[in-house]
Amino acid sequence: MPQRVLSSELPAHVGETVLLRGWVHRRRSLKSVSFLIVRDRAGLAQVVMPEPVETPEESAVAVVGTVVANPAAPAGVEVVKPTVDALAAAETPPFELFRPDLAAGLSTRLDAAPLAFRHPGTRTALETAAAATRGFRTALEKSGFTEIFTPKLVATATESGANVFPVDYFGRTAYLAQSPQFYKQLMVGVFERVFEVGPVFRAEPHDTGRHLAQYTSLDAELGFIEDHRDVMAVVREAIAGMVEAAAPGLDVPIDIPDIHFPDALRVAGARPDEPDLSPADERALGEWARREHGSDFLFVTGYPMVKRPFYTHPDPADARWSNSFDLLFRGVELVTGGQRLHRHGDYLAALAARGQPVEPYRSYVDAFRYGIPPHGGFAIGLERFVARLLGLANVREATAFPRDRTRLEP
Repeated sequence: MPQRVLSSELPAHVGETVLLRGWVHRRRSLKSVSFLIVRDRAGLAQVVMPEPVETPEESAVAVVGTVVANPAAPAGVEVVKPTVDALAAAETPPFELFRPDLAAGLSTRLDAAPLAFRHPGTRTALETAAAATRGFRTALEKSGFTEIFTPKLVATATESGANVFPVDYFGRTAYLAQSPQFYKQLMVGVFERVFEVGPVFRAEPHDTGRHLAQYTSLDAELGFIEDHRDVMAVVREAIAGMVEAAAPGLDVPIDIPDIHFPDALRVAGARPDEPDLSPADERALGEWARREHGSDFLFVTGYPMVKRPFYTHPDPADARWSNSFDLLFRGVELVTGGQRLHRHGDYLAALAARGQPVEPYRSYVDAFRYGIPPHGGFAIGLERFVARLLGLANVREATAFPRDRTRLEP
């Protein structure tokens, strides 16, 4: 049996007998000849058949044949005199995967996700996510960060809200982690700079094109900072690394423009007493950043303390505002981050001011008795990044098996 050759490698094997393995992408029968288009992980290969092909599309096959030059074929070569062995016959797919565009609605594609993602165009989102994650890791490792892996079963809701998924944990209640926030802060006391790539879970009752109940969060935390602007500088490097790996043509400004929250409300035309930005406000700010600064990215800084978690560091000059930020990407919130409290007494005071008991956070708060330095961090939503980068209308198109209010399968 010849050694397997990928479709992209065929031009280097003209005149040789090779083994192709892949799926039947398309069958074409003309008056005098038939073709089998085989798809493997590297692309497409044309196989010239002596008679019409009976093997159904999407069947897994092994093809042994001779490579010959043909300028009209994909990559300028094709396989002739083939022997085709059907490894696993396929039933008729619910949509035609050989079409340039997948003619199926989003719900249909998600129901048949393992099949839909075989389409080269649809698969692009997953390939982009993989590249962006690789770029994130590379950028942070170059800056002295250590990758960590934290629990996804936790005893306390990280964000102090009700949007958590409870789990029966040997007779007591645990929760799926909303964020690695507490753990990455504590690990600053070990490595100083840490990051994590992993799933997070939000039981938010949203049914929009930008929310998921489970998504991939790219998190980082760094110690010995002056304030949140040190964190923003690392965000820029992380985003630049992701863009370089996934979409090298996109410009990430060296100095991403930023705007303070009250000014952002004014630019967006929102009421001056609004405590947060609406999706419409974010879109307006994205248009403003593109128009005024030529940038797809915009930092909004100094969100009101009332809208940020208890561990957020207030602005020393005005405690109404926080040393926090969001990064908007093409008019959608992509990154949330900021400076955290780092003294034990400040945590006790912050919880008391919000009327929250210390006990549920005891193991977290107690760690600040032992010299955690001034620090801050951020989290990037991977699926949102991919969706905005590729211009996808719905974040569900940027993940293989989305989880939302109604979807728990496949």
